[in-house]
Formats: sequence, structure tokens, C-alpha cells
Amino acid sequence: MDLSYPQTGFHFSVVFELFPQLPNDIKFQEVSGLTAEVETEPYNEGGENRLTHQLPVRTKSNDLTLKRGRILGSGVLHWFRKAIEKQDYSPTNIMISLLDENHLPLCNWYIVHAIPKRLEVSAFNAERSEVIIETMVMQYHYYKYYDPAETALDIAGALTGAAGINLGF
Repeated sequence: MDLSYPQTGFHFSVVFELFPQLPNDIKFQEVSGLTAEVETEPYNEGGENRLTHQLPVRTKSNDLTLKRGRILGSGVLHWFRKAIEKQDYSPTNIMISLLDENHLPLCNWYIVHAIPKRLEVSAFNAERSEVIIETMVMQYHYYKYYDPAETALDIAGALTGAAGINLGF
């Protein structure tokens, strides 16, 4: 695999920290909402009145949306329905991994404290032969991004720094 090319987004997995989780529970058609945004607050300059600084306050995340074809027997769907139908919320964490051609993670997004927010089933239409799509929307606190290449660089930097070696990057 050539790491100088941008990665494609069609080969990925979604793993929930739930039990039970069935083999079909990692298969999704689409993932969206991996967004981190820094909220800012205006702060007026004291000495020069024409300037206003924007100071960072907190980060916020959008809703995470997962789409897949409707399947029978799903631990994730059971977790969703328990929250929506019984108001029984059990936050969970989720690992979303972009995979290479050998099914190994290129990079990972670790979603922290996800809870169900909306469950949608696509329309039924007798005139079309289409797969029923489930859309699962969750809110979450934040995500942590893990890049194995960055981790390797961090480890190499720590090891060479401790040994007093300069690699030039």
C-alpha cells in the first residue's frame, strides 16, 4: 500500500463496546458526523478598542450517523430500541476503523459516551425493489483519533529523544 495517496472511505468497520454484538453489527453502509469544532468566546482588547479576540472555550461534536441495510438479529439495534422504547440509556463507546486491503486499521476514531438519539427506517415502496435502510443517530461527548503512523513516530521520537539521537523530523 502506498501511503502517499489519500485513503478511500469504502472499507471500514464499526465496533460497539456492547454485549451481545453479532457479526453483522460491525457492517455499515455509511458513517458520518465525525466532527470536532472549537467554540470560541469574544474577548475585547483592553488597550486597543478596535480589536476583539476569539478565545477557545470548549470543543463540541456533531451527531454520529450510521446507515446500513436492515438486518435481523442485531445487538446494536436491541441497544437502540431499549433506549428509545424503554428510556433505558446505557452509554457506550464505539471504535470506527478505516481498513486497508488486508482488513488492518489504517486509522481509528474512538467515540466516547455515545447514546441513541434517533432511529429511522427508510420508506417501503411496492414499486421498487430496494433494500430497507436503517439510520441510527447518536450523540456523543467527543472522539479520540488514533493514527498508527503517528503513534510510531511518537514512540520513535520518545526513544531517540531519550537516547539523545536527532532523526531530523
